[in-house]
Amino acid sequence: MFRSALVVFLLFCMWQHITFAQPTMTQHPDILHLPAENHKIIIYQLLVRLFGNKNTTNKFYGSKEENGVGKFDDITPEALRGIKQLGTTHVWYTGVIEHATMSDHTAWGIPLDDPDVVKGRAGSPYAIKDYYDVCPDLANNPRQRMAEFEALIKRTHAEGLKVLIDFVPNHVARRYRSDAKPPGVADLGEHDDTSKAFSPQNNFYYLPGQAFQVPAAYQLPAHVQVPGKDGFFDENPAKATGNDVFSATPSVHDWFETVKLNYGVDYLNNRTKHFDPLPNTWLKMRDILLFWAAKGVDGFRCDMAEMVPVEFWQWCIPQIKQQYPHLLFIAEIYNPAEYENYVQKGKFDYLYDKVGLYDTLKAVIQGRASANSITANWQQLGTLHSHMLRFLENHDEQRLPSPFFAIDSYKGIPLMAVSAMLGTGPVMMYFGQEVGEPGAGAAGFSGDDGRTTIFDFWGVPMHQRWMNGGKFDGGQLEDWQKNLRERYAALLNFAKHNAAINSGKLYDLQPANNSGKSAGYDDAQQYAFLRFTNQQRLLILVNFDAFAAKHFHLRIPEAAWLTMGLNPQGKYSLRGVLFNHDTHSFSAQQAQSEGIALYLPQLGTAVFELVEK
Repeated sequence: MFRSALVVFLLFCMWQHITFAQPTMTQHPDILHLPAENHKIIIYQLLVRLFGNKNTTNKFYGSKEENGVGKFDDITPEALRGIKQLGTTHVWYTGVIEHATMSDHTAWGIPLDDPDVVKGRAGSPYAIKDYYDVCPDLANNPRQRMAEFEALIKRTHAEGLKVLIDFVPNHVARRYRSDAKPPGVADLGEHDDTSKAFSPQNNFYYLPGQAFQVPAAYQLPAHVQVPGKDGFFDENPAKATGNDVFSATPSVHDWFETVKLNYGVDYLNNRTKHFDPLPNTWLKMRDILLFWAAKGVDGFRCDMAEMVPVEFWQWCIPQIKQQYPHLLFIAEIYNPAEYENYVQKGKFDYLYDKVGLYDTLKAVIQGRASANSITANWQQLGTLHSHMLRFLENHDEQRLPSPFFAIDSYKGIPLMAVSAMLGTGPVMMYFGQEVGEPGAGAAGFSGDDGRTTIFDFWGVPMHQRWMNGGKFDGGQLEDWQKNLRERYAALLNFAKHNAAINSGKLYDLQPANNSGKSAGYDDAQQYAFLRFTNQQRLLILVNFDAFAAKHFHLRIPEAAWLTMGLNPQGKYSLRGVLFNHDTHSFSAQQAQSEGIALYLPQLGTAVFELVEK
């Protein structure tokens, strides 16, 4: 019954998509180009094992032989040029560093991982088993896997793009052993005193006298026969689990495949800190960052950075930047109370804006919140507004067109307009987002939850249409997908190159137009703001409503004119520069009183340049 109702609902939404959600693409010649180093950062995230995979089998819990796997070499110059067309400045290669897997790499001298502590056939990219190596599944010749990754770095740089990879400092795979570490480097845990639950010089936390127990609920389907899956993993004493579970019996919902790293914080004794002398883990993790920076990596997305003490980052990041001044550090962080701490003290360049703008926009598009809540969201950030990395999708989040998020891919355009243009900080796309990938189907451990799996070997169908057998020319895309991709490209390139967006100031017009203050303005479904410098002034308008166009009057109050350094008695025009070519002439006094008569289609976005006559 539920599936039937869902099918009817999805068909209805597809009809709405066709009827309302394909606004005409508009191009504009009016970008104010800036020097190459003075642009907004646009990040394109891709999971290497999925990105280049041309196999369309998609068998539930399929092996890499059955479902295929993308390689470093699949990310060709043609692929990179296609990525760059979206306005991309940085490519975040996810899942590069060697992690635990159910694949057999013994032919290359790599021991089998125990499948009882591996999630999915491919394994979690965040269960690192060797910080000094790359995943052999991603190489055409596993013996040359590092050389193949280094070649990818060079190809990426040759196309004018920079490289980001994950740094996973909080936890590692349940069994960590590096066979590629530089001479003289000791493995994590190699010299630990396992008789102690906590020692500042141990790399791990221990539970003396207790043996680790695999969660009983972790079972594989009957058709999956993997050697070693017996419900047992030899770890005695047990180590603390990655998500701060200090128990020998974590649940299947915990990060049971990982173990927590010890940065000198005694979690079982009021989290007391022991940072003098420096904990051994600090030194090891600094050296790992320097290792990857020396290979030409341009920055790190730091996984669960807030689970690592800010004092480590305060000590480490300046040392790395002393040698590599232009490296970027991006913190995955979900606690707003710690934002300022991790920027000011921890020295991070940017922070994830998940629990702020992402959650707010998701609530708005789902009808659970008013567009007015966007104003409250950015105001809470204060001076941190410019440090936030905005996104609509990533490997942890549900896909836009999935039934768990927005259903219609075109709802992403007004959402992305706000994400990309509200602040000066970076914005991110997840591969497949630009062509409407819904993340449908149960791949394996990940289930069917609207996310593209990070645990399994899988093909990404809508992305594969753009990939077109390795041509990366969109040859298999439908017209609506081509249009969607063009709109994302126009929006992101505009945001990247216009000074008012990437380095200007913000004036939020929502307070002046909500609660019936402006005729026809729907403050629950519309959002309006100004971005400006002394040379350029832009008005950005969005309509989140998928069913109704908006005819409305927009008020620009006197304070806005004064803030922008303009005469509140003067005469002006609005000239459409993105997704709109209309021109509106008016006086500033008219804009302050009855407002400017404007129009937005369903799910419409428009950017106007404000010009003094």
